[in-house]
Amino acid sequence: MSTRPKNNVATKLAGRLGQRMLTLPPAVTREVTVERNIPITVEDGVTLLADHWAPAASAGIPLEQLPTVVVRTAYGPGGPLGWMYGRAIAERGMHVLMVRSRGTFGSGGTFLAMRHEREDGLATLRWLADQTWAKGGVVLAGSSYFGYTQWAVAAEAPVQVKAMVPHITSSRLALTLLRPGRFELDTLANWVWNTETQERPRALLRSMLGLDRKRVAAAMNTLPLTGVDTALLGHESPFFQETLRYDQNHPYWKDEDHSGAVGDVTVPVSSITGWYDIFLTDQLRDFQALAAAGRNPRLTVGPWWHAAPVGMGAAIEQVVDWGAALARGEQPADRAPVRLFVMGAGQWRDFDQWPPAGYPQQRWHLRSGGALERGVNPASPPSTFSYDPNDPTPSVGGPKLDGNGPGPKDNRSLEKRADVLTFTSPVLESDLEVVGQVTAQVWLRADRPSHDLFVRLCDVDERGKSINVCDDLVTVRPDGTTEVTVELSPTAYVFRRGHRLRVQVSAGAFPRFARNLGGDEPVATATTTHVTHLEILHDGDHPSAILLPAKA
Repeated sequence: MSTRPKNNVATKLAGRLGQRMLTLPPAVTREVTVERNIPITVEDGVTLLADHWAPAASAGIPLEQLPTVVVRTAYGPGGPLGWMYGRAIAERGMHVLMVRSRGTFGSGGTFLAMRHEREDGLATLRWLADQTWAKGGVVLAGSSYFGYTQWAVAAEAPVQVKAMVPHITSSRLALTLLRPGRFELDTLANWVWNTETQERPRALLRSMLGLDRKRVAAAMNTLPLTGVDTALLGHESPFFQETLRYDQNHPYWKDEDHSGAVGDVTVPVSSITGWYDIFLTDQLRDFQALAAAGRNPRLTVGPWWHAAPVGMGAAIEQVVDWGAALARGEQPADRAPVRLFVMGAGQWRDFDQWPPAGYPQQRWHLRSGGALERGVNPASPPSTFSYDPNDPTPSVGGPKLDGNGPGPKDNRSLEKRADVLTFTSPVLESDLEVVGQVTAQVWLRADRPSHDLFVRLCDVDERGKSINVCDDLVTVRPDGTTEVTVELSPTAYVFRRGHRLRVQVSAGAFPRFARNLGGDEPVATATTTHVTHLEILHDGDHPSAILLPAKA
């Protein structure tokens, strides 16, 4: 172990620049210390390593009485995340204990994603209770995998834990991505690559510069899917193989799924996420479970994607303002339970619940010729297209783990493809505000035993630029004429007067989702490709539509 100040000119300058870039609350000091490689031995004898960041002095408050923020991470103590969750919080008057998950960055044992986070987390909190410098309240904090480590202990958290701030995460984390019949290839392949290679020399620099993207992209083209990890790493990844073998409902994951205990969590929770985050839907469900149990949670949703810097800043702000107040036994500043950034309007708005009341459902019907209108046309012949997995419909923008091209993007090139149908409304005569769950009901026929259906809602401006708002994909096993429901990701968006609504319908979004090859082979081992011909029905008996929670 070593203790040393972290107060040279470069680190102080980084603190000031970070404060401006992330819009963090003002620092109370730039003088901080860090104690490295503190051993924490857990119940099975494995030793975890931790770093303890602290302000060098506080304004009249004994250091041991300051709140402590616990961050448990599988991604190591360095880099931008180490700075944000170490130095940045310590500069704002709190202790920070950053603990490395077992099997990562010097901690003992083997890293098995999600497998040991409950036991190791509870052991860490018991260890912390015995430290002389940690007599204040505790705040659990962290993003993505760090956020999951909070949920892993939340229902059993000891009394010194006064608040938790889960950011861009889920109480069941990777299980969010394992819905039956489909495979979120881009996120899972990138996560496996990042975690398997993160301790190699210059791994962080390569990741930040995007130097490994071609390698990952090439591996994602591999068939069968069971060979993607070997193409990527040169060997199998046990976690990747597990995600192919077991969907989210399989008993294999029962100990890693903490969603059933969310309502039992009595620690105050302030959740932070973004409209384009990969865990958005699950995080909203976690919030609803807490609200239904009467826990009075808070929710903030911004116009962000996974790991967007401004979203990170919002999470840190919640830790050092709201969380720290609770840890000190104070009442935080009053705020509405739900704060949403309404895209299109560019405004933050407060609500008393999720989903907000006052947004009745509107049905906008798909019609032949690419129209999207409120009424049903009884004599609207089907729209047709074909999907070829050898030339798969590409994914553009939207929720992504990879920082290359997530979020709202111009979809015009995508919409020119023959395998993408578009249905566009007349020009709006007044603003249309959509807040809540967007759903599509589509009647279709297909000539293959399996295919996917991807539906996306876009905003088309006066110049014809088409920006994706929300979307999702489901796997279909058609039986003649089949009605398919697609729950697009929730949103808060104002479609401005003079703009148009647009609905995209296609049969894939690769590599975000693995290709559906159109046959009867299991998804993981399929290698034979088939072209699928689809008909989208939208007549009086088959009123395909998108359902918008909306008000003018």
